Amino acid sequence: MTIKDIQLANSIYLILAALFIASLVVSNLIFQKFFYWEPLGVYRFEVSVGILPYPITFLITDILSEIYGKKKANQVVIAGIFASFFSTLIILIADFAPAIGSSPIDDTVFHQVFGLSPLAVFASMLAYLFAQLIDIRIFHFWKKRTKGKHLWLRNNFSTFASQFIDTFTIVFLLCSFKILPWNIFTSLLISGFLFKVIIAALDTPILYGIVFLFRKRFKLKIDEEILA
Repeated sequence: MTIKDIQLANSIYLILAALFIASLVVSNLIFQKFFYWEPLGVYRFEVSVGILPYPITFLITDILSEIYGKKKANQVVIAGIFASFFSTLIILIADFAPAIGSSPIDDTVFHQVFGLSPLAVFASMLAYLFAQLIDIRIFHFWKKRTKGKHLWLRNNFSTFASQFIDTFTIVFLLCSFKILPWNIFTSLLISGFLFKVIIAALDTPILYGIVFLFRKRFKLKIDEEILA
C-alpha cells in the first residue's frame, strides 16, 4: 500500500469509529422512550428507541474486524465505552446544576429525561462490553475456520450470539435496578432479540457491499487486512 492509501484507510477508520461512538452514546441517552413495530401484523415488537442505533455499532465492528483486524475493532469498542462513561459524567453534572427560573427546561423535566441515564449507561456498558468482545471473538473464529470465505456466516453467527447476550444482560440489569418492571422482562427480551436478529440479517448485503468496495479500492485479497 502507498502512503496515500494508508492515509485514506486511517481517515475511513476514524470516520467509522466516530459513527460507532456517536451511535453508542445516543442509544444510552434516548433509551427511555419505547415504541412498537408490527410488520405485516405477524408480531408486535415493543422495544426502546435506544435499540435503533445498536445495529449500526455491530455492523461497524464487523466491517472493522473484516478489513482492519481484531485489534483495531477492539480499540473502537473500548473508546466507545470511555465515551459513554464520559457523557454520563457530563449528564450528572448537568443534572446537579440548578436551573434558573427562566430556563425552558426545569430541574424536574431534565431529571425525568436524563436522571436514569447513569444507571442505564452502567447496565448498557456491562452488557455491551461483553457482547461486542464476544462478537469480535466469534467473528474472527469463523474467519479463521472459513479462511476468509463465507462472510455472511461469521457476520450473522457472531451477531446473533452477541445480541442475545447484550439483550438479556441489559434487560436483566434494568429490571434489577428497578428502572423497568419485571413483568415485562420476557416480552422485552424476546422483542429486543428478534428485532436485532432481523436487522442483523438485513444488514448482511450492506456488509458485503462495503467489504467489496474496500477490497476493490485497497486491492485486498480474501482474508487480507489493512495494516494501517
